[in-house]
Amino acid sequence: MGMWPYLAAGWVLLIALYGLVTSRNLIHAVGCLAVAQSSTYLLLMAVGYRKNGTAPVYSDLTPGTRPVVDPVVQALALTDVVVGATITALLLALTIQLRKRHHTVDPQALTGLRG
Repeated sequence: MGMWPYLAAGWVLLIALYGLVTSRNLIHAVGCLAVAQSSTYLLLMAVGYRKNGTAPVYSDLTPGTRPVVDPVVQALALTDVVVGATITALLLALTIQLRKRHHTVDPQALTGLRG
């Protein structure tokens, strides 16, 4: 397997950060944050990968016959998906409220929010 999954996770994160920095639209920025979140899924799956591994159902296996993938990493990835969806929904709801109040989703045009 090597370093390829880790490099892919880093590449996806860099693409998302580039999109976030160059974004001129809050909805686009939220989408870039969601893509950055997906790089953590890649990273977690790479950490928990085992060559020739099977599902962590121990009732079907005799001890020591086949390696199993780490169930903790799978649980963390699932939790990461739920948290990412929740944060994306919250940020999109805030963007809708900004659009209603300030009639724009351009971050540069939101001068009323500067201190």
